[in-house]
Amino acid sequence: MAVEEGAEATPRSLVFDLFGEYVRANGGYLTLQALSRLVAPFGVQPDSLRVLMSRLRRNGWFETIRVGRTSFYLPSALGWQLLDEGYTRIMSGPHDEWSGDWYMVIFSVPETERTARARIRKQLVWLGFGQLAPSTWVSPHDRLSEATDLLRGEPCTQFDRMITRSLTPEEDRAIAGRCWDLVLIAKGYLDYIERWTRTLSEVRAAPPAPDRAFVLRTQVIHEYRKFLFADPDLPARLLPDEWPGHPAWRVMRSVFATLREPATQHYKALTADMPHPGGEVSVPEAPPLPAPRYGAVSP
Repeated sequence: MAVEEGAEATPRSLVFDLFGEYVRANGGYLTLQALSRLVAPFGVQPDSLRVLMSRLRRNGWFETIRVGRTSFYLPSALGWQLLDEGYTRIMSGPHDEWSGDWYMVIFSVPETERTARARIRKQLVWLGFGQLAPSTWVSPHDRLSEATDLLRGEPCTQFDRMITRSLTPEEDRAIAGRCWDLVLIAKGYLDYIERWTRTLSEVRAAPPAPDRAFVLRTQVIHEYRKFLFADPDLPARLLPDEWPGHPAWRVMRSVFATLREPATQHYKALTADMPHPGGEVSVPEAPPLPAPRYGAVSP
């Protein structure tokens, strides 16, 4: 089954999604040929995949183990760290855990280093920081350690860090509204709920074939993962009433769980004839799935 129109996933995100969900539990590695079969329904051509995997290896996200003429791809320690962070953020449910502290970073970059500035901003967004002022970013979550590593990795940057509080709950909600476009994020969640609630009803009424289940299950996670770049996972007290992010998360989890068995069946069928390293080389063991934050139940 090919991917549905309007629900395309980028090749890079597909690779990470597949390794995080399926490959982790089935040895932790794939050959390029097996990976090519898995991403084919999403329109990824073998030549493009080969270039992508070479780039991901050069950038430190993946490693290769060669046995004879066969190369096996597996995430590096850095790659597993990225997968674990994404999994934890996706699978952790709604919460209202917050100390009331805002974690703040203030940085400056020379005008000649605009590329570095854009890189820093993108990574701060991924970490859940919002822009309060041109050079001031805040988060209700204590991710100052990650932000410090990021900023120290850019030698041209000067920065300060601090922990602060507002005076009233009303000011806290006002800060959240200034740092993040909650109206736009809510609209995205509502669109997601409409699409996947309909799909959930369909697959419950008529279980799909394994190949379609595999595509749908990959899509539901890929589309939800886009919210990680927009939604900072604010505690409930900072959100508008009836926040649609909560039902969107529940729909995602329901679709993901409903399609697990047939999708996994399809994955195993496509990788059944893949060779294995055997005892000739030592293959690092894939780490177990991390526990979701806030006590959410693992899928």
